[in-house]
Amino acid sequence: MPVPAIRVPDSTAGAQLIEVFSSIQGEGTLLGRRQIFVRFAGCNLHCHYCDTPYAPREECRVEEIPGSGDFTLWKNPVQLKRILAYTRSLLETDSSGRHTHHSFALTGGEPLQQVEILCEWLPGLRELLPVQLETNGTLPDALARVLPWLDWVVMDIKLESQTMAPTAWEVHREFLRLALQTRCCVKLVAGESTPDAELHAAGALMAEVALPYLANFDVVLQPRTINGGCSVSAQTLLRQQDILAGYDLDVRVIPQTHCFMHLL
Repeated sequence: MPVPAIRVPDSTAGAQLIEVFSSIQGEGTLLGRRQIFVRFAGCNLHCHYCDTPYAPREECRVEEIPGSGDFTLWKNPVQLKRILAYTRSLLETDSSGRHTHHSFALTGGEPLQQVEILCEWLPGLRELLPVQLETNGTLPDALARVLPWLDWVVMDIKLESQTMAPTAWEVHREFLRLALQTRCCVKLVAGESTPDAELHAAGALMAEVALPYLANFDVVLQPRTINGGCSVSAQTLLRQQDILAGYDLDVRVIPQTHCFMHLL
């Protein structure tokens, strides 16, 4: 199946990226889907549990053959035309004329820190594949600017017990109101010691904002990963799910499956 030509903006502005690769989504509601991951550098938060290096660097790494573990280096900042060429090369090698790749996953770091770049890139990206944005849910003004080109928003509610920083409840509330204009998933990373009060607060927030949009809304409770495995006991996970479900929410418990599949 031919891959359509893309209208590339005249701008030569580039993005600060960490890595680009094709893999299987290991988290959230698109779990198991094949995506092209574009990891943006930089973040406005410093979560205690973060396992992703996001500091800007001179080069980003690119796995040109999926699953090979072999990387080439691209000079930062990376221009859109290079991402489009990479994507086209992957789509053109999909077998039997059927595209293996489901969507883009724009992740980080925090992609919305580079909102000016996203405004230029998203129309071209979306002509090739639908787009999922993975975000910490704290930059609502930036989200509002890019919503017309997003198909899914996966936002965190950052719990203080895990990040070691106060939860931005009001900012998350405003972000969620906007994100519900498209397909939205809220992800809560919880640990063995996460207080029930935090989960009640998160459940109440989601119930207040999202209940009218339940057909377009998902909740994922993600047990914190430590040393490549789930760090939360079965008894605790069941109790935590009970608390959130008590707010009439459909709650799925999904760990970071890519860790034990040894995927990027």
